[in-house]
Amino acid sequence: MLWQRWNRQAKIGLWVITLIGIVAALPLGLQRMTMEDSANTVEYAFDYRDLIEVAEHQANPREFLDEQLGLLKEAGVNTMAVYESTLKELSQAGRLTYYNEKDAALLQGKLPSERVNYTYILFAGEEEEEKVGKVVREALDRSGVTYRDWSFGDRKGMVVEQALTAVHLKTMDFDPMSLEKLREKGFHILARFSDRVVPYDAERTSAQLAMLKDYGVTRLLFDGEKSKGASDQGALGSLDSFGTLLNDYGIGLTAIENLKKPQQGIHKLAYLTDYNVVRVYSLSPEDSIEMTREGIADRFLLAAKDRNIRMFFLNTMLQSSMDTGKLNHSADKLAMVMGGEDGVIAQLEEAGFPHGIAQPFESVNASWEKPVRAVVALGAIAIITLLVAAFLPALAIPVFLLGLVGSAGLYVLNSSLMEQALALGAAVSGPTLAMIWVMNRIYARTIGNRRMVGGETWKVGGASYEGEPRTQWVFPDVPAGKRIVTALSWFIVGTLITLSAVPLVFGLLHNITYSLVLEQFRGVSVLFFAPLFLVAFYVFLYEGSDGHGVVKRAIGILSRPITLLMVVGAIVIGAIGFYYISRSGNAGQVSSIELLIRGWLESTFGVRPRFKEFMLGHPPLLLGLFLAIRYRAAWVLIIVGTMGQLSMVSTFTHLHTPLYISTIRTLLGLGAGILIGLVCIGAWILLEGAWRRWVQPHIRKPSA
Repeated sequence: MLWQRWNRQAKIGLWVITLIGIVAALPLGLQRMTMEDSANTVEYAFDYRDLIEVAEHQANPREFLDEQLGLLKEAGVNTMAVYESTLKELSQAGRLTYYNEKDAALLQGKLPSERVNYTYILFAGEEEEEKVGKVVREALDRSGVTYRDWSFGDRKGMVVEQALTAVHLKTMDFDPMSLEKLREKGFHILARFSDRVVPYDAERTSAQLAMLKDYGVTRLLFDGEKSKGASDQGALGSLDSFGTLLNDYGIGLTAIENLKKPQQGIHKLAYLTDYNVVRVYSLSPEDSIEMTREGIADRFLLAAKDRNIRMFFLNTMLQSSMDTGKLNHSADKLAMVMGGEDGVIAQLEEAGFPHGIAQPFESVNASWEKPVRAVVALGAIAIITLLVAAFLPALAIPVFLLGLVGSAGLYVLNSSLMEQALALGAAVSGPTLAMIWVMNRIYARTIGNRRMVGGETWKVGGASYEGEPRTQWVFPDVPAGKRIVTALSWFIVGTLITLSAVPLVFGLLHNITYSLVLEQFRGVSVLFFAPLFLVAFYVFLYEGSDGHGVVKRAIGILSRPITLLMVVGAIVIGAIGFYYISRSGNAGQVSSIELLIRGWLESTFGVRPRFKEFMLGHPPLLLGLFLAIRYRAAWVLIIVGTMGQLSMVSTFTHLHTPLYISTIRTLLGLGAGILIGLVCIGAWILLEGAWRRWVQPHIRKPSA
C-alpha cells in the first residue's frame, strides 16, 4: 500500500517536471523562430546545360542561346548552374568537334586504320584551343592517357590514343569560356561539383575553387549521389580537406529537397562549414513544360513559406511533337512565367520573399542552450513515464529512474539518437494521455449509472453457455446544452494535454540540421499508429479498472464467439485503416476534392490546416464526447478522433516548416474542427429529436 501511495504521489511530481520541461522549451522555440526569419531572399537558378542541349538543335544555336539568356535575365532569373565539363558538353557548346577513327578517316578522305581506334579532336578556333584545350589536356594527363597534336585545315586539335567511348567518360574542369560569357551577361554562377574524379586531389581542388571564386561563385551544388571528397574520406580525409577549402574561399553548399537520402558526405561538409547551407527545390523538365504559371507559383510559394526553400532550380528539355512537326522546349515559357508584374517572382516578392542571392540561416548556439535542453529531456522522460504508469501504475518510480539512466547512457553513445528517441516518446505520450484522461472522465461521470446484470447467453453446437455477470450502463437524460458544454470542456483539456508534447519535441530537436533536413524526426509511422492502438487497448482492457482485472477482461474478450457484427466491424475498421495509411506520409494519396479544399484554404487563410485534423479528427472526437454522456458505443468515435490529436503533434515534427506556420496551421485546424464538430452535434440533436417524436412512438413494443 505504501508503494502504491508513493507511485500515486509520484504522478503529481511527474506532471510538474513535464510542465517545467515545457516552459524550458519555449525560449528554444523563440530562438528557432528568429533563425527562421533571418534569411528570406530567394534565388532562381537555371540549368545552363539544359539550355546548351536545347540550343544545339536550333537552326542558329549561338543566336538562340544569347536570346534565351537575355529573356531569362530580364525575367529575374539571376543564376546559371554550370557543371564540370565532358567532351560531349564541350562539343554541344561549340568549343570543339570530335571524331572516332572511322569518321576522322572519312573527314580526311582516307581509309580507317584497322590497327587502332583513336579519338580525334578539333577546336573551333584559337581561343578555344588555348582555353578549352588546357582543360582537355589536364583531364587526359590526370587519367594517364597519351595524346599528341593534330590539325586539319586551319583548325588545331589533338589525337587521343583511346577510344571515343572511353574519352566520353572523362570528367573535365569547368568550361572557362562559358563562365566568362555568363559573367559578362550579369549572371551569378552556381557551380555543380561531382565526386567522379578520384583520388581526391587537394591542390587541384583548391585551384578549382580559386578560379570559381574569381568568377563570383559563392555556393556549390553537388552533381550525383556523393559530395566532393566523399569517396576518399576514409583513406585521405578528403571531406575534412574540402570543408577547410570551402571555408578558406567563403563558398557554401546547397542541399537538394526531396531526395530519398541526402547526398553522401553533405552532412559532414555542412558541419565543417558551420551550416552555410541553402535548400533548393528543383522544377523538373516535365513540370516546366506542363505546369501553368499559377501552378508553379503555388508550388514555389508553398516551398518557400512552408519548407524554408531559398533557391529554385529551373530545368528545361527538348520535346518532339509528331502532331505539330516541331521541337518544343520550355525555356522561353519559363522566362514568361517567371517574369512580369504577375509572374512567379513578383508573387513571391509580394509574399515576403525578395529575389536575389540566397543566404544561409543565421544559427546561434547560445551557452544556455545545453542545460535548458537537459531540462526539456527531463520533461520528456517524465511524460513518457506518465504514459507507462497509465497502464502499469505500480512502476512509475522505477520507470522514471530507468529512463534517466538509459537516456544518460544513450546520450554518451549518440546524443542525437537520444534526443530523437525522447522526442518520439513524448510525441506518442501527449495525445495518448489526453485520450486516456478523456475516457477516465467519461467513466467517472457514468460510474454511478451502472448496474450488474446476468451474463450473455450463446449457443455452440446445440449447447447453451452463459457468461459471467456484467456491467450495464444506464444513462440519465442530460439536457443537450449541458452535454455540449461538458464535451467542449473535455475536448479543450484533452487538446491541452496533447499539445504539452509539442514544446518537448521542438525543444529536444532544436538544431539547424533539422531545419535543413540533414536530420529528420524519426518514427513518423509509430506516431501515426501507436496512440490509436494504445487508446483502443486502454478502452477495451483498462477503462475504469485502474490496472486491476486486465488479464481477466482480456480472457473474457478473447473467449467471446465471433459474430457477423464483429466481422463487419473489422472490415469497416480495416477500410478506415487503409485509407488512413494512404493519407499518411509524403507519398500519401490525396483526392481531387481534398486538393480543391486545400487550394481554397491556402488562398483564403495563407496557411491551410491539415485535413486529418479539421475533418477526420476533431469533429468525430467532439461528437463522440457529446454522445459518450448517453451512449456507450461512442468510444468508437473517440478512438477515431485520436487521429486529430496525434496529427497536431505530427504537424510540429515537420521541423523544416517554420514554427509559426505550424502553430497557425494547428489553431486553424482546431477552430475549423470545433465548428464542424458543433454542426455534427446539432445535426445529431435534430435527428435524435425527430426519432423520439415521430419514429419511436410508432415502433411496436413486444407484448409481455
